[in-house]
This record gives sequence, structure tokens and C-alpha cells, in this order.
Amino acid sequence: MKQFRIVPKICMCGTADEFCREFKPGADDLVFMGKSSEKYFSGKLNDAHIIFRSDYGKGEPTDVMVEKIYNDVKNIPYKRVIAVGGGTIVDAAKLLALKTFHPVLDLYDKIIPAQRDKQLIIIPTTCGTGSEVTNISILELTARHTKMGLADDALFADYAVLIPELLSDLPYQFFATSSIDALVHATESYLSPKATAFSREFSIKAVEIILNGYIQMQKYGPDARIPLMEQFLSASTYAGIAFGNAGTGAVHAMSYSFGAKYHVPHGEANYVLYTAVFKKYQSLSPDGDIKKLNSLISSIIKCRNDEVYEALERLLNSILEKKPMCTYGVTENDLAEFTENTMTKQGRLTANNYCPLNTEQVFEIYKSVYL
Repeated sequence: MKQFRIVPKICMCGTADEFCREFKPGADDLVFMGKSSEKYFSGKLNDAHIIFRSDYGKGEPTDVMVEKIYNDVKNIPYKRVIAVGGGTIVDAAKLLALKTFHPVLDLYDKIIPAQRDKQLIIIPTTCGTGSEVTNISILELTARHTKMGLADDALFADYAVLIPELLSDLPYQFFATSSIDALVHATESYLSPKATAFSREFSIKAVEIILNGYIQMQKYGPDARIPLMEQFLSASTYAGIAFGNAGTGAVHAMSYSFGAKYHVPHGEANYVLYTAVFKKYQSLSPDGDIKKLNSLISSIIKCRNDEVYEALERLLNSILEKKPMCTYGVTENDLAEFTENTMTKQGRLTANNYCPLNTEQVFEIYKSVYL
């Protein structure tokens, strides 16, 4: 039996001012945000306890980062967590709303249970993570040299609040990698064996918004994205709803060890592997749901179905140039390590593959994007 659900209440506030009037942050709140968002909330958070992302290091979220946050907040009597940021802040904040999240490794190994005892409000500041509507938190487990996802209903937010104003100064690089990530979420979840007619409607809507936005940017330049940011933000949430129900597959599974070892931003790591994985799916099972997805994409970007991935790559390269793995420092020896990690440690994700991929096929995909 397949199911579909949307758990967080989804709210749209035009500005941070409107959010603060509605949600009334105060002394019982822990606010976790990036410095770039501070100006929007200055003087409006009252006596809330505020911690900043930059105080805990750079890059993707790690177990070490979360342990440092734990040491700073363990004695603060907060009842509500307000997360304002991108994927790093959102994934970590989901843990801050738990009754306990220390030691972090024990939580991810499910030695200690994930139990909520605080309210959680998530406000995304990128147009890609979709994590505001999912029950998943992904960390790099540094000692294990890989990323791992914890999926538990205790990680659902109570409210996902979309504030387009917060994306008004999103740097282009972050826009590009996060929106491509949303496209990966939408298309991987469309092909997942867990997909339903309902989840696919959200996948389709996200694909349409993102690709049509990219076409406008290809024609008129990067600034064409600016009037479309609210649409991209909504597309990210649509894709989050889709993959929150159907899951993501091999693209994410294969990107985790690569991204963790070479500190490649999540969306960028997915981008490197994206079309290579889908081409492999196409070669193995061309007549299933991928045929419908290819038809959808080709109708938007105006190409023949049999050239859909080449045309998609050209469009994506006009948004952000894709680089081979070797340019990140990856060695040929890494490819076998990445393959083993994918096959042995990412079963939660590979269970959502459009069609099964064996060890040899996974290695072939890595090899195809290496040079």
C-alpha cells in the first residue's frame, strides 16, 4: 500500500516582519540562523536565544558541528526552535528540537530514540533543500567519511514558512546549486518505486517551474531569475513534498561519499552525477516511467525524446558549468571506495532506485563522470 502525506503546516509570509507578527518570537525560542539573514530579523526577535551558523564552522553539516551546538544550547530552556537558513541549518535544527541528540552518532545509529519535545519552525533561505517539509536530517559522519540520513517522523517541522524576501540576496552560486538540487529531488522522486499519483503531481510542478525558469535565464541572463525567486522557492517545496513521500535514489546515494570526502556542496555533488545516473536508468529500462518523465522534460525544453539528456545537460550548463570529478581532487582509487560505500551504506536511498543497479553499473557511472 502506497501512502501520501504532507505533515508540516505550510505558510507563506511576504516578509520577515510579517512572520514575526504572526509567530511572535520571544524568550522561549532558540533561533538558529545565518548571519546573512540577521538583517531581516534585527530588533524583531525580542528575547529569543540566537545562535549563528558561522560560529560552528563552514561547509555541510557534520556530527562535530552538531556536538558543538549541543554544548552551547544544552542548558538553555527553550521550547521552540526557529531555523532560518539553508540545508546545513535546517538539518541541524531538526535535531535541536529533539529531547536529546547527544551523542549524535548514537542518534544516527538508533541507539537512542528520536523523540520530539519542542516545536519546530523551518524557514528556508535557498530554493533547493526542500527539507522544510521532510522528516530527514543528513549529516556528514566525519569518522566514517560519509554522509548519512536519519529519517524519523520526530524530525517533521510543525510549520514550514516560505518568505521570498529572504532569497532576495541569495548569491548566484547558491541559487544554481540549490535549484539544481531541487530538480534532482523532483525527478528522482518521480521515478521512485514509492511514488504515487499524488507525489508525482508535485514532482511535475517542480520540474515545470524550474526548467521554465532556466529557459528564461538561458535567454535573458542570470538576472532573469530575480522576478522568479518566489516561484523557485515554491518549486523547492513542491519537490520536497515529492521526495519526502517517495524518496530519492542513486544520484543522492552516489553523491554522499564524494561530497563528504571532498567537501563538495550537496547540490553540486548531485549535479555531477545527475544525468549519468539517468542515462544508465534509460539504458536498463527505457519503457517504464522514465519514458513519461523524458517526454515531460523534452516538451518543456523543446527537444526530441531521444536527445533529452544531451539537451538537458546543455540547459543546465548554461546555469552552472558541470565539472568532472577529477577537478575536485578525486582519484581513480576513490571510485572503488565510493562504489563500495554506495552499495553497503546507502541502502535507505538505493531502495528508491528506478531500477536496480549492481556494483559494476555503479562503478561505471562514477567512471563516466570522472574525466
